[in-house]
Amino acid sequence: MTQPALALSTVIAGLWRIADWNLDVAARVRWIEQALELGITSFDHADIYGDYRAEALFGEALKAAPALRQRMQLVSKCGIRLRSADRPYRVNHYDTGAAYVRKQVEQSLVNLHTDRLDLVLIHRPDYLMDAAALADTFRTLTREGKVAHWGVSNHSASQFALLHQHHPLLTNQLELSPLALHALDDGTLDQAQQLGLRPMIWSPLAGGRLFAGDDAQALRVRDEMTGIAARLGVSLATLAYGWILRHPSRPYPITGTGRVEGLREAVAALDVSLDAEDWYAIWTASKGHPVP
Repeated sequence: MTQPALALSTVIAGLWRIADWNLDVAARVRWIEQALELGITSFDHADIYGDYRAEALFGEALKAAPALRQRMQLVSKCGIRLRSADRPYRVNHYDTGAAYVRKQVEQSLVNLHTDRLDLVLIHRPDYLMDAAALADTFRTLTREGKVAHWGVSNHSASQFALLHQHHPLLTNQLELSPLALHALDDGTLDQAQQLGLRPMIWSPLAGGRLFAGDDAQALRVRDEMTGIAARLGVSLATLAYGWILRHPSRPYPITGTGRVEGLREAVAALDVSLDAEDWYAIWTASKGHPVP
């Protein structure tokens, strides 16, 4: 199966918490400009982020400075029906039906003030997904010029394979950090390497637990990483990104920060050369035992 190409920046800016950054439109424009200046050209969204408000906040910046759109790749996700004041669902649930995927894609286009999304991911595995029907939806929206590429997020290797056989997928967005190691063992990163499809990585800093967690695992990892970071002359955050980038699947780590310094720390990891012993020292600290 031939996979279409899309050039994403190695470090991707995540917009999950943009609503919490309290930036006015001008400040949002400047933040985007600074990310682009650092070589971060890919921006990761989802329809549900910020209680369905995050995309529109980013879109206001693009409306104010429309030339920025040509310098970036826009990624979004859909497929979760999340309860909110305007959406009083009885329970949160998944929906990969044609009508809902189309509705959310078209709303994302409006929110982001663009006529095409570079990449759309199915946010979570839908247990009721009809893979052939969803692939038809992908083809239709691609043919209409609304979405250039498709992928998934948080899918197992078998779930990825099922959909990929019906329509080429670009990536699987997965959780990986020095405190969350399951992707190393569940076959998803093996599959990415097998297919030559680079995974996107969410929560590379373990949601801040890497710095502030007081549980035994976080304390062990922080102690080990502090020594390695000091020896390499980098910050703890930069080392965490470097640990992820060391994996041969060539992952794209996603930041989650509104601080430009946080973006710089992520980009600095591109110059980190982490040897296997240091990588495994962090793995060992996280597991709490040596390799088998």
